[in-house]
Amino acid sequence: MAKESKKNFVLRLDAATYQLLEQWAADEFRSINGQLEYLINKALKDAGHMKNTSPPVTAKKN
Repeated sequence: MAKESKKNFVLRLDAATYQLLEQWAADEFRSINGQLEYLINKALKDAGHMKNTSPPVTAKKN
């Protein structure tokens, strides 16, 4: 089985956007990175660019 590798990249956000993202992530018990991964994966699925069964999405903690 192929090993999944993650790629690093720089993302620049203005302070207000970062603060909103930080609060949203906290509301859903995710890290900011986890929230971004979740949102990107969801957008890809919704747009039909990724199968619904594909990559793991950071699970929401209860």
